[in-house]
Amino acid sequence: MLRLDPGESRIRTTRQFQIWEGGGEYNVARGLRRCFGLRAGIVTALADNPVGRLVEDFILQGGVDVSLIRWVAYDGVGRTVRNGLNFTERGYGARAAVGCSDRGNTAISQVKPGDFDWETIFGSKNGTRWFHTGGIFAALSASTAEVAVEAMNAARAGARAVKALLTCGGRSGSLRVESRTF
Repeated sequence: MLRLDPGESRIRTTRQFQIWEGGGEYNVARGLRRCFGLRAGIVTALADNPVGRLVEDFILQGGVDVSLIRWVAYDGVGRTVRNGLNFTERGYGARAAVGCSDRGNTAISQVKPGDFDWETIFGSKNGTRWFHTGGIFAALSASTAEVAVEAMNAARAGARAVKALLTCGGRSGSLRVESRTF
């Protein structure tokens, strides 16, 4: 997903944005790589277009493995699949940061159980030790919630640590999932 930062301006009035990669799960993977020097990868789906390839380049610059990205054919206009955008204003003083997500019809929102080979990902040859997912991913569609459960079950079956932040706060309000420790 691309994060668009208006700097010191507001989203509704800015004429330029600085662009970053982002997303809760990716941020954890990048932090593990850059802060602690651990190998990290991201399991996601992107539309195969120049914007998706820009996200891939940002991920590569962050040192995160991109081999598990599922590339989805792009229709040329984004009618059937697109890449997510997140506009985020900085907070100042007492004013908290403000975000506006644009995630409809994204490649990741359309994944279904069976789209990823969790047995291989969590198998002994891969070396995966930890899995992290979040509530926003699970809230993107009914099928993403199923994929999150599928992944967590596969990780637990492989005796891997699982961290699931299954709350979706802010303005979305559409997901009410109780937090659980696995």
